[in-house]
Amino acid sequence: MTGSEAPPSFRLAYVPGVTPDKWVRIWNERLPDVPLALTQVPAAGAAGVLLDGGADAGLVRLPVDRTLLSAIPLYTETTVVLIPRDHLVTAADEVTVADLADEIVLHPLDDVLGWERPPGRPALERPATTADAVELVAAGIGVLLVPLSLARLHHRKDLTYRAVTDAPASGVALSWPEDAHTDLVEDFIGIVRGRTVNSTRGRQPEPARSKGGKQTAGKQTAGKQSAGKQSGGARRGTAGSHRGASGGKGKGRSGGRGGKPRRH
Repeated sequence: MTGSEAPPSFRLAYVPGVTPDKWVRIWNERLPDVPLALTQVPAAGAAGVLLDGGADAGLVRLPVDRTLLSAIPLYTETTVVLIPRDHLVTAADEVTVADLADEIVLHPLDDVLGWERPPGRPALERPATTADAVELVAAGIGVLLVPLSLARLHHRKDLTYRAVTDAPASGVALSWPEDAHTDLVEDFIGIVRGRTVNSTRGRQPEPARSKGGKQTAGKQTAGKQSAGKQSGGARRGTAGSHRGASGGKGKGRSGGRGGKPRRH
């Protein structure tokens, strides 16, 4: 490596609510010489960060533009309604969208559920962010439907939540630019898919990536196996000759050329 070359690194973007800690820990164990840099980005801006080269890959919310980005769906979150602890909805373990028909349902501009038409009654104005909407819920102005991870991210002692069984759900995916599927991206794909460090899928160790090296190793192995077979055969043949020579009935003794007895 020359002085102008930077050491390899991997840049991972992630959206609010997603927790990449486990995958980062595995990365650091498997590739300690390749630093992983984390960057949190707004859900709506994640695709732009990837396409502009601001990150090598990202943990994003679906959907993504599949003509520009590759994506591997990872999991789908439960949708919950965030409410004050003394709200009537807390009497049930879970609710439906119809149960919220009379509620003012806040619909922030950074909503990630992709409603065609949000349930309940609309607020006079849409909050700018989910964080702003949470403040309004705490003030008793309305309720808010979000993925479970966002409800936990914006946890407050005066608020709680209940699952909404028929609301749209939010899927999380690993995504990267279609034309930038690098070896390091493949390494991270292997981690999120649970591949072991010795898995044959994905990127191979450096010596195994050499085609010539593979063939040479294969030939050497085959040669060893062949040599083993030949040695075994020779040993078996020798043992047979010894048994014949000591058998005392002449098969081994008359085995010379032309059937003539062997002279000693």
